[in-house]
Amino acid sequence: MKNPLLQRSTLQYQAPDFSIIKDEHFKPAFEYGLKIHDQEVEAIANNSAKPTFQNTVLALETAGVDLNRATGIFYNMTGSNTNPTLQAIEVEYAPILSGHNDKIYLNSKLYNRFKAIDLDKLKSEDKKLTQYYLQKFELAGANLSEADKEKMKSINKELASLSTLFGNKLLLARKNGAVLFDNVTDLDGLSAGEIEAAKQKAKEAGYENKYLIGLLNTTQQPLLVSLKNRATREKIYKASWYRAEKNDDGDTRETLERTAKLRLQKANLMGKKSFAEWKLQDQMAKTPEPAMDLLAKIAAPAVAKAKVEAKEIQDLIDSQNAGFKLEAWDWNFYSEQVRKAKYDLDESQIKPYFELITVLEKGVFFAAKQMYGITFKVRKDLPVYNPDVKVYEVFDEKGTSIAIYYLDFYTRDNKKGGAWMNSFVRQSHYLKQKPVIVNVYNFSKPVEGNPSLISFDDVRTMFHEFGHTLHGLFANQDYTSLSGTAVPRDFVEFPSQINEHAALDPVVLKNYAIHYQTKEPIPQTLIDKIKKAETFNKGYDVTEILAASTLDMAWHSVEKESDFKPTLIFEKEALEKYGLLVNEVPPRYHTPYFAHIWGGGYSAGYYAYTWSKTLDYNAYDWMQAHGGMTRENCERFKKYILSVGNSVDLNQAFKEFIGHDMQIEPYLKNAGLLTK
Repeated sequence: MKNPLLQRSTLQYQAPDFSIIKDEHFKPAFEYGLKIHDQEVEAIANNSAKPTFQNTVLALETAGVDLNRATGIFYNMTGSNTNPTLQAIEVEYAPILSGHNDKIYLNSKLYNRFKAIDLDKLKSEDKKLTQYYLQKFELAGANLSEADKEKMKSINKELASLSTLFGNKLLLARKNGAVLFDNVTDLDGLSAGEIEAAKQKAKEAGYENKYLIGLLNTTQQPLLVSLKNRATREKIYKASWYRAEKNDDGDTRETLERTAKLRLQKANLMGKKSFAEWKLQDQMAKTPEPAMDLLAKIAAPAVAKAKVEAKEIQDLIDSQNAGFKLEAWDWNFYSEQVRKAKYDLDESQIKPYFELITVLEKGVFFAAKQMYGITFKVRKDLPVYNPDVKVYEVFDEKGTSIAIYYLDFYTRDNKKGGAWMNSFVRQSHYLKQKPVIVNVYNFSKPVEGNPSLISFDDVRTMFHEFGHTLHGLFANQDYTSLSGTAVPRDFVEFPSQINEHAALDPVVLKNYAIHYQTKEPIPQTLIDKIKKAETFNKGYDVTEILAASTLDMAWHSVEKESDFKPTLIFEKEALEKYGLLVNEVPPRYHTPYFAHIWGGGYSAGYYAYTWSKTLDYNAYDWMQAHGGMTRENCERFKKYILSVGNSVDLNQAFKEFIGHDMQIEPYLKNAGLLTK
């Protein structure tokens, strides 16, 4: 039997043929791919010819084709459509793949060949690729003694296993954290569709005539905005908050504490005081100080604004003689009422205008055509890994096909929380590859026959993730390692955040905000209210992100192992230290379920959302001052930002785009945090 993972797919642009890929293909593909890649790397390292760009840098860049194909598809599946078989393979191969990576980047012979190449004789992307690999070797520990290299390999293997263990524990914690209700009265405030979906979810779990509310990955849960019963809100909120600290198989605390200690050991081995100091060397911030400085400068005004918002909510609660003090599980429910009172706007008014596919095709796609000239065509002939997945082909303004694009909208128990963009195939001129991209979401799936209505926050998320997709679509690099979204963490969110602004562009909004029943476009009065309410609740929104970002930096700025404390104590003290322990405003992610930093790639990197947002507000202000998100301005953005990947100095590219370095004032102004 031929293994489809070990052959170049015959589908358009090498899109994976999910109709023939089976779970049992992954292990043999990994085994073969590892063996071949080892041989390729050894041949490069032991080449007796003088090191050149072609026989060393390019040779390594283009090695490991089978392994890259197999792992690329595998990790997309474990994120969005996993099962016990895949989870077992992931556990088994995490340390093996980590060891394989170390075998390459701790290989002195190979490193010496790279060092022998004369950078001055290389041009543009060839030079950048060589520098990229040299830094990769150095960050991995290629300069360490042989004894320390062995220590590093051991640390990396354990870290890889811990990351997988954390992810699997959290998936279990999220599933087990779902809250069961006996009576429909407990769910007062939810729509008929939401209640029916909860009943269906309970039935699938084996409970007849009961209602099951699943958890999303964030602290706050979307349904808390609608639920009238305070006890129900508290129950769901606490299920979310305590999900991964219940002394059961889903408890992540021991795993993350060990991870934090090992990361510090790794940094110390590399001669750095903290893991953050080691990790930020190849980021835009370069060191932890500018990152923490940015967070601190925004924190004070954000917390002050959140306290003003909390008082407004408490005043409302008191005016209703409710007789209780505002808690985190009350915030969304009552802030929605404050919004209604202040701006005559509530979520239930606007949600009927946001039907999922209409938002996608008449919003996200329409905006992309207005801004960049690209168009989309449904492809029902390409196989998918789950029946809910949709596929489109993407065309440029001349009608030339440029990419294949998958969308996976709905939440499942076997899918990680959150939303993301990933690539099945990365763009490369050298390899003659066009991008094959996927966006994954966790929207609630409607019961058969019902429309899939989403909140405006969800609309924004769709535009955000598609911003990452644009970054991948417009990649214009020779080499995959520098292509598209292969950029520093504190830059990668910038293109996605810029694209969020398109959601409120008047022409775009009128095109996609169409009432699912009446088919009428959203009235101007409602648009005006949405725009007026843009900075509403921003104190809360910014504070919860800053709290999470600061927690991440606190865990990874520790310089002595003895300074680590049990998870919950460490978190409380860190938030207190930075003035972010606000009872009513919990961190967006509580340490035990902070998947970005323990199971994802954002360790010492969650600040990147705030850094990128600051870049975004700077760039957006420039666009507004030059006529808005016009085709001309977007083409300029494409030229300087979207198309360059990591092939140029990104701080310089940003400066060339707007004419100055990043400044903090545009963030404070646009987020409504400037004191009058």
